[in-house]
Amino acid sequence: MKAIMVVGTTSHAGKSFLTTAICRILSRRGWQVTPFKGQNMALNAYVTPSGGEMGYAQAVQSWAAGITPRVEMNPILLKPQGNMTSQVIIQGKAIGVTNAADYYEKYFDLGWQAITSSLQRLAIEFDLVVCEGAGSPAEINLKHRDLTNMRVAKYLNAATLLVVDIDRGGAFAHVVGTLALLEPEERALIKGIIINKFRGQRSLLDSGITWLESYTGIPVVGVIPWTDLSLPAEDSLSLVEYRSKKTQTEIKISIIRNPRISNFTDFDPLDAEATVAMKYVDLKDDLGYPDAVILPGTKTTISDLKALHESGMAAQLKDYIAAGGVILGICGGYQMLGQQVLDPHHLEGQDSEYRGLNVLPLTTTITADKITRTRQVSSIFPQKGLPVKGYEIHQGVSKVMNYTKEQFLSLFDDASLGIVNESQTIWGCYLHGVFDNGPWRRTWLNNLRNRRGLNSLPTGIANYREQREIMINDLADLVEQYVNLSSVLPQ
Repeated sequence: MKAIMVVGTTSHAGKSFLTTAICRILSRRGWQVTPFKGQNMALNAYVTPSGGEMGYAQAVQSWAAGITPRVEMNPILLKPQGNMTSQVIIQGKAIGVTNAADYYEKYFDLGWQAITSSLQRLAIEFDLVVCEGAGSPAEINLKHRDLTNMRVAKYLNAATLLVVDIDRGGAFAHVVGTLALLEPEERALIKGIIINKFRGQRSLLDSGITWLESYTGIPVVGVIPWTDLSLPAEDSLSLVEYRSKKTQTEIKISIIRNPRISNFTDFDPLDAEATVAMKYVDLKDDLGYPDAVILPGTKTTISDLKALHESGMAAQLKDYIAAGGVILGICGGYQMLGQQVLDPHHLEGQDSEYRGLNVLPLTTTITADKITRTRQVSSIFPQKGLPVKGYEIHQGVSKVMNYTKEQFLSLFDDASLGIVNESQTIWGCYLHGVFDNGPWRRTWLNNLRNRRGLNSLPTGIANYREQREIMINDLADLVEQYVNLSSVLPQ
């Protein structure tokens, strides 16, 4: 199979960014191309049409390639869940929980089999696979169990690009050090170096590039300037650096940063709204009184619920709601807003039950069976009849109780997906991707705007995927302008 590999000197060097751009560039040139990441550790997940779970970043890359996401593009997904353990998802299905020490012994052979069989299936349908590595390929203490980087490159004999983030400093040392720690047969696969996130005058870098090419014998095939363009993040580390760049906004939305926050890609469409200022709030921060608060998904509901209570954030949230604030819980956040979360089989930890925030008439039981499926429903609130697409990823079943002081109503024509109170201030929803639906998102935002006396925004807008397409094309245009791919393209 013809293949290109993208590895980085560090995490966040720009591997996902570059892989996505290459997929779009080659797709526009007429290649039948597919992305691939053998193993991904991330809490941002996507559900394929067949109900399989995969990394969200690889779903974005598949859209960049103009194809439908499928689990073969990311055959191993590890979802950290605390206590140094991760849920193991192979070929889209959760098969167990492991710690780092046991993973190599229990899952290495099975994982490599999943990787090779996935590549063989993809080879039947596609001209070229664009592979993304993870972290660094030169972690010498981990190389014996590294399923993602040069093991894949060697298996495919893939022409490999090494990308470095120069904005962090030490870029030349990162490149030279990474190459020095590769085995000779691995180093021979590196066909080009890409310097990413460069700020300043390019001519000032020329002498360094000349030295680097002379010292390593590998050409620098691109220098990508620093840009505001970005893609959905893979892990919550990126939230530490998140800062809204918008200066003129009208609505403030705070998102609670749970310790095990997951699927925060749900909020990219809100961030793309020019009138919305989004803020991630740590549990020890002052919540204040934003226009709305979102309690996002989590990998382990009870652990994060305990953290809310112990930090004092739970009390802040209840005070905010009592004062008339608007709150939306998605997935695990929906479960937390209920009266109680039960874990009779101790699937999440030692607690068999834990108290919720008690603002929704809801009890959730954590179950062994994980629900992963795409959905297409019709809304009832905030406006009846809006088509809504999304996906479910949750390990728990919620039951709405009959007794309550205030009536709660179904959000969608499928009552299992969420409820809202009559005053539309307390929302709970199991549907990831709900904000991707443009008319639904705008109608929900208009409720917030009306509470502030602001004019409503137009609701007859496209879904977020059209904005994402523009963003992917812009990324591809940037990379195509500054990177010469000829050294890695098959002849």
